[in-house]
Amino acid sequence: MTDEFGVKQLNQKISYEYIRGLVEGEGCFSFCTSPNIKNGKRSRIPAFIISMHERDENLLRLVRDTLGLKNKVYNYKSFQKDGIKRGRKVVLIVREFKQLKDIIIPFLYKKLVGHKRKQFDEWLEKIGNDPQVPDRFKSLYRLYKWGIYDKLPKFKEKFND
Repeated sequence: MTDEFGVKQLNQKISYEYIRGLVEGEGCFSFCTSPNIKNGKRSRIPAFIISMHERDENLLRLVRDTLGLKNKVYNYKSFQKDGIKRGRKVVLIVREFKQLKDIIIPFLYKKLVGHKRKQFDEWLEKIGNDPQVPDRFKSLYRLYKWGIYDKLPKFKEKFND
């Protein structure tokens, strides 16, 4: 079977280490801003994002499926603020509390290297210390600080390589 680019697609499996390598190069830990209907203020929702050129859409879907994520892979037109024509991007955005708590954080916790690990740890700290982050998401920070991802095997066993 071939995809829309004529590339033969196999029912491949990819390793967790391969996915972590993609996160090292293409992943981002950020926040999405959303209006808070109750008090009229903006909330900052933690988000994990992987973005790639659209030629790698099937790879991004494979990452999503391997991790058991339920999110849609979005295909966005690139913008050209500097006059350089770029290809379309595919983006996987995870900002749902349960998926961050049960999949993303345990999958990456103490498994990233170098600057990306620093970014990951800083993201968790920002989740806990930013007053605009909703209380529910602050519990992600507390789990991290209490060492729950170290102590409870249910978080670690799921992603053993």
